[in-house]
Amino acid sequence: MTTLQTERLVLRHARPDDLDDIHAILSDPAAMRWWSSLPHQALAETEAWLNAMISGNGAGAPDFIIEWQGRAIGKAGFWKLPDVGYILHPDAWGRGLAREAVGAAIDHVFREGLTDVASADVDPENQASIRLLERLGFIVTGSAERTLNIGGEWKDSLYFALTRDRWQTGLRTAS
Repeated sequence: MTTLQTERLVLRHARPDDLDDIHAILSDPAAMRWWSSLPHQALAETEAWLNAMISGNGAGAPDFIIEWQGRAIGKAGFWKLPDVGYILHPDAWGRGLAREAVGAAIDHVFREGLTDVASADVDPENQASIRLLERLGFIVTGSAERTLNIGGEWKDSLYFALTRDRWQTGLRTAS
């Protein structure tokens, strides 16, 4: 079981006792604004999502629960390589925690040789996520319109990539 430690965070595999904290995130409209589904209405919906994450961790997926000050505040990692994904509770926004967590997950997959490139698919209107990826050294590789329909609303995609070589050259520390 892989656990990553950063200055302020613990990134660890998902556990059943994360359910309440994760539901607080996945049911929050602000947190879910840029996610690939609508906010969860029922605890059972979050439980199914969490069980899928637990199963993925069991199969070796480098996807992590972000723990800060003793509670789960989000997730960061790779549910499916090379695609990085992340979400944090709005209470944790604006503190650099997403950058710290996503950077640790990326560093892990590159260090372990799990992939040579990390990729991300971001809504072009999600400026905070775009800034995060750019600070980590990602570059835009393309775009597409109407790639995801969430609750009857079409979303566009902006595609990003980060190579292991670019990460290792230290561009990940650029602000």
